[in-house]
Amino acid sequence: MRLTALVGGVAGALVLTGCGTGDDGADATEDAGPHTLTVYAAASLTDSMERIATQFEAAQEEAGNPGVTVELNVGGSSDLLAQLRSGAPADVFASADETTMGRAAADALLEKEPELFATNVLQIATPPDNPAGIGSLADLADSENQVVLCAPEVPCGAAAERVQQAAGTDIEPVSEERVVTDVLGKVSSGEADAGLVYVTDVLGAGDDVLGIDFPESAEAVNNYPIAALADSEQDGLAQAFVDFVVGESGQQILADAGFGAPDT
Repeated sequence: MRLTALVGGVAGALVLTGCGTGDDGADATEDAGPHTLTVYAAASLTDSMERIATQFEAAQEEAGNPGVTVELNVGGSSDLLAQLRSGAPADVFASADETTMGRAAADALLEKEPELFATNVLQIATPPDNPAGIGSLADLADSENQVVLCAPEVPCGAAAERVQQAAGTDIEPVSEERVVTDVLGKVSSGEADAGLVYVTDVLGAGDDVLGIDFPESAEAVNNYPIAALADSEQDGLAQAFVDFVVGESGQQILADAGFGAPDT
């Protein structure tokens, strides 16, 4: 798996390339031979999409289409959309919310109607020893606590605003990040007392952070949509990847990572 950072343009995106084993969506490509499929995916999907890409590549090979490579460009959903709007070449877009995907649809960037494939909710993340004694969403509004949130224009930030409205609290963050993994990084490094991230981010971080559930999270469930892009030069392969994500293999990988079933 090769990992490199994209330089310039919109910050916070990474490129990952991988190969491996799997099944669904393996027979919908135009022709056999080398293909690189570029998938733009929300940062919270990074680990899951790496596994899905690995299995999809092997499924294609088993179906007689060797040489398929999936290149993942992961970052904040809004930043990825900005790249697509500026003409960046891509085949598939997976967003962390329906609002961002709706903007992509309004700009005629999609080949077909997007399909919902997962849900996610917020969780409070603290350093493992929780030095500030955070126990609830209300604690994040205490000015003595150093709290990091996602910026309001990105999906995790919009969700953070909704839970604050539900709880009647007003959190004043010390910083606002454009990518949820940056929030997690500041918490795990001890730069912040707490942050709001997705439950899947907490699970993926293992012992690096402590996750704290709060009831208001149910008021901000994010639905994740995915779609093949209109400008893709290999729309059959792009749709095959979408089918793989919403199929049995993709759904199992997402469930293992803590994502909820799509809210259809």
